[in-house]
Amino acid sequence: MKESYIDILNIRRMAFEHIAKIAYENKPITDIALEVYNILPGESATYRENIFRERAVMGERLRMGIGLDARTADKTDAVTEGLDQMDVNERIYNPPLVSVIKIACEACPENKVTVTDQCKACIGHPCVNVCPKNAVTFTAKGSIIDQEKCIKCGKCVDACPYNAINHQKRPCAESCGVKAIKSDALGRADIDEEKCVACGRCISTCPFGAISDKSEIYQLIKAIQADKHIYAILAPSFVGQFGVNVSPEQIKEAIKLLGFRDVIEVGLGADLTTMNEAHEYLEKVPSGEFPFMGTSCCFSWKMMVRNQFPEINEYISESSTPMIYTGLQLKKRDPESKVVFIGPCISKKLEALEKEVAEVIDFVITYEELLGMFLAKGIEPSEIEISDKMMDASETGRAYAVSGGVADAVEKRAKEINPDIKLDIEKAEGLHECFKLAQMAKFGKMNGKLIEGMACSGGCVGGPGVVRSETKTAKEVRAFAKKSDFKSPADNINIPEADRPDDKKLQKN
Repeated sequence: MKESYIDILNIRRMAFEHIAKIAYENKPITDIALEVYNILPGESATYRENIFRERAVMGERLRMGIGLDARTADKTDAVTEGLDQMDVNERIYNPPLVSVIKIACEACPENKVTVTDQCKACIGHPCVNVCPKNAVTFTAKGSIIDQEKCIKCGKCVDACPYNAINHQKRPCAESCGVKAIKSDALGRADIDEEKCVACGRCISTCPFGAISDKSEIYQLIKAIQADKHIYAILAPSFVGQFGVNVSPEQIKEAIKLLGFRDVIEVGLGADLTTMNEAHEYLEKVPSGEFPFMGTSCCFSWKMMVRNQFPEINEYISESSTPMIYTGLQLKKRDPESKVVFIGPCISKKLEALEKEVAEVIDFVITYEELLGMFLAKGIEPSEIEISDKMMDASETGRAYAVSGGVADAVEKRAKEINPDIKLDIEKAEGLHECFKLAQMAKFGKMNGKLIEGMACSGGCVGGPGVVRSETKTAKEVRAFAKKSDFKSPADNINIPEADRPDDKKLQKN
């Protein structure tokens, strides 16, 4: 999806780059009104029917990039309205995180079955014969579907030997695993905030780039310029994001050139999550205290369970996520530190607002937003010469980024503690599959198992904020994992003994 939607991705990245330039060059924040013309010069439109709409959409995209809401067409205020409130050097959040840029939405049909001009008016007319509601009528010129009768079951679509019947669905709604997208009064997409779990799939699938999340890069850059102790923690999926010839160490150094004091792998925190979840499983599932246990690292998965399956919420691991554990390690090393999580995920922006997390994680940005910062500063990671070796995390901690990586890590660690234990693992990737997995768990079909839910296809490498697709980076993530000196999280010398769970307690039992 990433590479096939390259035009939309370029638009998003241009917005991030120009916002970052305003911040780095200490220009007035209101200059975003001018940046619209710098991004889209001239009189001819490239992507839409005219340059005026194109610029209007870009203006709202820039507003969201600063952290404000995108407005509808009935608003007559200047694009700069409210920007002064966002000119700060700390995180500022105005819900919702994800929303539709209404003036960019093309009001795609939600669900419609139509006969195309490829219909051959065949004598067999199977489309008529399979329709359970008699909605399809055969004529000498081709079949006709009565939209009043049609229930969108798709049987006629499957039966047509010429593939002449089209079942059109709204891409964003079809991709939403929690059915959070409906239509407003004008037929445009509308997101139900109560259901949305910020997986970002709708952002990735909208072919008009009409859905976006809010960014914190402007405020982050201002915090860097204020000489605060800014540290970056890099999610395990960072490997390969900026090109096949860019090493993890070059990415680390490039981030430091942006003004960060240091960069730590979130795989460090993943090792702590692994050790704690292995303990939790061994303590609670074999004893029958928990019928099963779910992994905790994907916040969209956790929100979905919390919102729609409260009956099983208590069986999701209580262990903190890798982001939180890594942030805590940095806060211990430098009490004045401001921690920035950089990853593929936008739901982490919401996780960082949770009461117990807000004091640990100060900013969250995606790889796309990071790329915008690189572009604004003219930094090319592939040109950086570096000899230092990154060694913050174990092999299994680094493998968290791919589907199954979390459960595999927990299983291996549990067997290190208790070689006789047998773990039965079930995993799901993508919210549709996560929903099914949670349903089965609710009805007792997952008892005794360790279940892993990942909201994104392929795991974290398929997140909405990645720069390259999961098919191109998953292999590189695994290769980097194998380079770790630590084969087990227990071998990781970067984790203080005081923070490790007590294995002896379980071994005695």
